[in-house]
Amino acid sequence: MRTRRGIVGVVVAIVLGGAGAPAAPAAAQEKYPSRPIDFICTWGTGGGADAMARQLAHLAQPILGVALPVSNVPGATGNTGLAQVLSGKADGYTIATYIQSTLMTVALGLARHHIEDLDWIVRTQVADSFLFVRAESPFRTIQDLLRHAQANPGKVRVAAEGFGSVDDVTVRFLDKHGYRMVTVPYPKPGERYAAALGGHAEVLYEQAGDVLQYLRAGQLRPLVIFAESRHPAFPDVPASKELGLQIALPQFRGVVAKKGTPPDRVQVLAGAFRKAMEAPQWKKFAEEWYVRPDSYLGPEDFTRWVASEYRTLEQFVREFGLRK
Repeated sequence: MRTRRGIVGVVVAIVLGGAGAPAAPAAAQEKYPSRPIDFICTWGTGGGADAMARQLAHLAQPILGVALPVSNVPGATGNTGLAQVLSGKADGYTIATYIQSTLMTVALGLARHHIEDLDWIVRTQVADSFLFVRAESPFRTIQDLLRHAQANPGKVRVAAEGFGSVDDVTVRFLDKHGYRMVTVPYPKPGERYAAALGGHAEVLYEQAGDVLQYLRAGQLRPLVIFAESRHPAFPDVPASKELGLQIALPQFRGVVAKKGTPPDRVQVLAGAFRKAMEAPQWKKFAEEWYVRPDSYLGPEDFTRWVASEYRTLEQFVREFGLRK
C-alpha cells in the first residue's frame, strides 16, 4: 500500500513540477524556416524593386528550403506595403523590400515608421543616378546642359519622381549652385520616360538599369553620373565629383523585417541572401542593372549605413526647407 501511495506521490509531483516549469518559447522550438516566407515588394510590377525581389527570391528559395512568394503591395512611396509588415508578427515570416525613396519619406516626416522600427537584413543593390537626355537633344555634354541652365533660368525641365524625392533634392542642389533647372514630377516611371523621350522634359533623372531598354535602343544618352567616380559601363560619362558637384544620392534596395525578429532568424535570412548574391545568375542580373558590385551589406553594416544615409537626407531636407 505504501509502495502504491509512493508511486502515486511521485507521479503527482512530476505532473505538478511539469506544470510549474516555464514552457520553452515556440520560436525557440520551431525550426526556421519551416514554412513559406511572405516577401512583400513595396512597389508595383516591372520596376527595379520588383525585379530585385523576384530574382532574389528565386535564388534564395533552394537555399532556405522553403518558398518565398513575392506579392506587390505598392503605394505611398513604399509605405503601404511596409505598413503590412509592421502590423504583423516579428517572426521572420514576412519580409519586405526597402529603397532609398522610402527612406526619403522618413526624412521628410511623411512616413509612419522610423528606421529604428525595422531590422535591416541585407542591402542588395546600390545604383548610381544619372541625368539622361533623348538621343536628338542639342545637349551633347553635361557642360552644354549646365551652360544652358545658367543662361536660361527655369527653362530646363527635369523629369523626376516628385517634389521632395532624392531626384528633386539633386535638382535643387544644382539650382542652388547656379544651374537653374526645375523639377517636373512624374510619380510613375513610364510617365517620366515618356516625358523625356517626347520632349516634354529636357532631362531625365534615373538609374541606368531602369532605362536599359532605351539605352540599348539608342533613345537616351547619359550626360553625368552622380558618383565619386565614373562607371565602367560608361567610361566617357563624367562623375559629378569631377565637376565639383558634391552630391551623390544613389538608389539603394534592400530587405527588411519588423523590429524584434529573432536575431538568429535575421542571420539565417542574411546568410541565404548572401549566398544567392554570390550566384552567377545574380551577378549577371546586377551587371545588367548597372548595380555596384560591392552592394552587399549584412545586418550590422546595413543598419549603420542606413543611419548614415538618413542623416545625409535630413541635412538636405533642412537645407532646402522641405519638411513641413
